[in-house]
Amino acid sequence: MDGSVTVISNPTVSVRVTSTASSFEINRRFNRGVTIAEFKSKLEMIVGTPAACMDLDLFSASDKFLQKLDNNEALLGSYHVDDDCRIHVTDRSGAQSGEFTDLSKVEKFEISDDAYEKRADSVRSFKKNMKLGRFNEENRVKQEEALAKKEEEEKAAAEAIAAGNRCKVEVPGQPTKVGTVMFVGTVDFKPGHWVGVKYDEPLGKHDGSVNGKRYFECEPKYGAFVKPLSVTVGDFPEEDYGLDEM
Repeated sequence: MDGSVTVISNPTVSVRVTSTASSFEINRRFNRGVTIAEFKSKLEMIVGTPAACMDLDLFSASDKFLQKLDNNEALLGSYHVDDDCRIHVTDRSGAQSGEFTDLSKVEKFEISDDAYEKRADSVRSFKKNMKLGRFNEENRVKQEEALAKKEEEEKAAAEAIAAGNRCKVEVPGQPTKVGTVMFVGTVDFKPGHWVGVKYDEPLGKHDGSVNGKRYFECEPKYGAFVKPLSVTVGDFPEEDYGLDEM
C-alpha cells in the first residue's frame, strides 16, 4: 500500500426543502451530480415555482445560512450540501404575494339574467333542452305532489299528538328514544309541523329553546324537535334505573 487516503463521498444527499410559496417543509434525496439548473427543474415539481423564477439559499442542518446556489452550471455536489441541510426556494414569480390566488384582483365577467336566458350555449339552455332538474315539468310536478302528500301526513300525525303524551321517537339512523311531548305545532326555524320532546335521558340538543325563542321548558340536552311521523304516542313509562336503591 502507498499510504494514500481515498475519500468516498455519498453520491446522493438528503435535504430539507422549504419555499416562500408554501409553509411546508419537504424531505427529498437528490443526486450530487446534477447541475443547479437540473436541480431547479426537479424542485419545480416539488414546490410549484418555475425553475427560471427560483433563487436558492443553502442553510446548514442547524438552519444557519451558508451560501447562495446561484451558478446554474455548477454541480450540486460542488457546494457544501450535507444530509439534513435546508435549501430554501424564493419564488420570484409573484405567486407568494397572492398575485394569482387573490380572486378580488381578478376582473370578473358579469351578465344579466335576461341576457343569460337568451344564450343558447349556457348550462341553463342545456338543462332546458334535456329537460333536467327544474326544467323537467313532469318530475317537478311529481316532486311537488309528493311533498304536498308528506306535509298532509305530517299535519295529520301532528293532530293526533298532544302535549303531555308519553312517546317513543324513532328517527332513521338514530337509537330509539323515550320521552314526553312538550310542544306540537309550527316553529320559526324550519317550515312544517314539529313535535317538541323532553327525553328521559340527556339525548337531546337543547333546553326547549332554539335561536333564542323558547318553545318549552326542560333541562339542557334533554330537548329536541322531531317530525310528527317519527313520534309514536302510547304507554311508555319512564325507566327505573334504581338510583334510589342502596
